[in-house]
Amino acid sequence: MSFFFGLIVGVLFGIGIIVAFVNCENTRSKKRTDLAAAIAAFARMTVEDSRKLLPAEYYPSWVVFSQRQKLKWLNLELTKIWPYVNEAASELIRTNVEPVLEQYRPVILSSLKFSKLTLGTVAPQFTGVSIVEDCGEGITMELELQWDGNPSIVLDIKTRVGVALPVQVKNVAFTGVFRLIFRPLVDEFPCFGAVCYSLREKKKMDFTLKVVGGDISSIPGIYDAIEGTIRDAIEDSLTWPVRKVVPILPGDYSDLELKPVGTLEVKLVQAKELTNKDIIGKSDPYAVLYVRPLRDRTKKSKTIDLEPGKVKDIWLKLVKDLEVQRDNKNRGQVHLELLYIPFGMENGFTNPFAPNFSMATSLEKALKSGIDGAEANDTEKTPTQKRKEVIVRGVLSVTVISAEDLPAADLMGKADPFVVLHMKKTESKNKTRVVNESLNPVWNQTFDFVVEDGLHDMLILEVYDHDTFGKDHMGRCILTLTRVILEGEYKDSLPIDGTKSGKLNLHLKWAPQPIYRDN
Repeated sequence: MSFFFGLIVGVLFGIGIIVAFVNCENTRSKKRTDLAAAIAAFARMTVEDSRKLLPAEYYPSWVVFSQRQKLKWLNLELTKIWPYVNEAASELIRTNVEPVLEQYRPVILSSLKFSKLTLGTVAPQFTGVSIVEDCGEGITMELELQWDGNPSIVLDIKTRVGVALPVQVKNVAFTGVFRLIFRPLVDEFPCFGAVCYSLREKKKMDFTLKVVGGDISSIPGIYDAIEGTIRDAIEDSLTWPVRKVVPILPGDYSDLELKPVGTLEVKLVQAKELTNKDIIGKSDPYAVLYVRPLRDRTKKSKTIDLEPGKVKDIWLKLVKDLEVQRDNKNRGQVHLELLYIPFGMENGFTNPFAPNFSMATSLEKALKSGIDGAEANDTEKTPTQKRKEVIVRGVLSVTVISAEDLPAADLMGKADPFVVLHMKKTESKNKTRVVNESLNPVWNQTFDFVVEDGLHDMLILEVYDHDTFGKDHMGRCILTLTRVILEGEYKDSLPIDGTKSGKLNLHLKWAPQPIYRDN
């Protein structure tokens, strides 16, 4: 009996040990699984998740949660050396900005210079830094800077009417990102030859103007003119890709300077649907074209991919100003022709600047130096050469192929269209035959025009509907001769302006006969 009792107790004890062991292993396995899941969850955490768990004051100094690292150590050192930096930077700003101020000086002022310029006692603070890859040729660094300074800046301003105004620049606040390029890398201390600096991004720039001993607002227009001049001069002269090069070691650093890569020619062709600015229903419009590098002072339209050497026609809507638009009012449109010509396009491409190449404004520029096309300075040109201008003469062949999707012009939903072709300068005209009862007429008629001045002439195609008692105007297309002179021949489908729908299919060909004429 005792034997069986001991056997039963032993079996039960063994089973208990086994159960306990299995339970312990299962618990350890579950802990390992939970730990692995927790580690995987931490690996998937974002910066925002980390900031929710741990307040910023508990971050170790070596922990980085963003690309732009905090630079307390650099700000501390900058504060120590700021009196010396202030002296050097003030002179650098005066040297670089004062000539730009003169270029941007509004017409109501006769003089605009610094009479006093120091950056004050408050050093700027660097709030972040990032390194940009530079293929090993140098080091490119972007520093985010914030400055609420107390500078002492006084402008000596003189108006056209002889009034002198000492204007103080106060309450300066600036936040932006500067790009520093250290190139080339050398084996001599400080290990780089020069530093290029530019304003990569401007987030904030505020200041106020005050006439010393008076109120600047008492003179109408002065405040806005001076404020705009200061902003434009500073931002345009520093904003990327514009850059300033400061040599550190002796050497030639001309390769670091920003150089033009080509020429963009803009021809203003026409405008339509302009806002009426006159009480008698007419306006006297004119246009001013200029290039600005500032992102917050320009209106970004859809991307235009310009093919080198090809004329691009675009229509741009007019806006009230270049700030954010808060209304959708139609102020009209302007028609532009763009021509981009990169430098060094001579290989494998007909050089538009060659003296025997007929191309609008570029041709005139190329031949300023004389009949043979050789380069010459203005001082080397004879009076006869200076009076030379290029007359691009030739024959323009226009084939009016067809039209598509014209709007209905009668109650039957049909039209009897024809086209009148008109050369603007020579006032020569031709017209196609009438195609009866068609919204998709086919003409295939060719007309030749002798053009005396192709650089400045225009082709106007008026589409009419023939009526028993006359004709009804449907719309028009206006073309300059830039593209056909440049390309020699092309086909295109042009939208008909002034209609709800419709396109005109054309084939243009140019036979040049360039001549020279003395004024």
